[in-house]
Amino acid sequence: MNCAALPETLIEAELFGHEAGAFTGATKQRVGRFEEADKGTLFLDELGTLSMGAQERLLRAVEYGEVTRIGASRPVRVDVRIVAATNEDLPTKAERGDFRADLLDRLSFEVITLPPLRVREGDVAVLTEYFGRRMAAEIGWDGWPGFADHVREQMEQYAWPGNVRELRNVVERAVYRWDDWETPIGHVIFDPFDSPWKPAPLPLPSDKRAALATGATAAAPEALDYDSIADLRAAVDEHERAIVEHALGKHRWNQRQTAKALGLSYDQLRHCIKKHGLGEDG
Repeated sequence: MNCAALPETLIEAELFGHEAGAFTGATKQRVGRFEEADKGTLFLDELGTLSMGAQERLLRAVEYGEVTRIGASRPVRVDVRIVAATNEDLPTKAERGDFRADLLDRLSFEVITLPPLRVREGDVAVLTEYFGRRMAAEIGWDGWPGFADHVREQMEQYAWPGNVRELRNVVERAVYRWDDWETPIGHVIFDPFDSPWKPAPLPLPSDKRAALATGATAAAPEALDYDSIADLRAAVDEHERAIVEHALGKHRWNQRQTAKALGLSYDQLRHCIKKHGLGEDG
């Protein structure tokens, strides 16, 4: 069940069902998703959009294993495993009072945080091939030429802020616009809004410009104390080590991703790691 796809007034009826005449339009009894999923699994997508009322009833269903249809006087026992997904920070929402902390405690028996596509090594190539072949079949191509080497390289280097949805759109757009199914696809557009004729952004008010300038100044790194440098080579090596160490930590020691972020080849990064003895202590 996609919790974001239904209006708030219908979510509880969808989850827990209702009796005939429980509200306007309820002409007959309806079994809710919980009862349908008895002895099985109920997947709740976009969990963070549930209203507080629906959260309270969901907590009771999870805690006591029973649901009450809207308009009914007796609860129904159910045995349902809950799997939920969200792209929101639920602990932060709970701290703000926008999500029930007790429900979060009950649902967080096991939590899996899916990493972004840009750090899932190998996924881009597999998904590109999958979405490309499917789009080619949909528009009636007689074969699948694949993507040219330089396009595959662009795909690997791109950061994919929109993750898999963005990848799918980019691949399908490239296949749709390519008119020769016998030749590997040689052009891809990552930003369909990029155009020399797109509307210019509106100028910021003077107070916002001043705030941005102040923020940029405050966030700027401190200047090095050049007068204290007595050994140039050692200072450069120390600075290089700090940059590489920071980048490795940021990318959780994914060396290929770190190399991309620093504009290095994989072998160059490996040389830096060995040169500075990074990771030798485990």
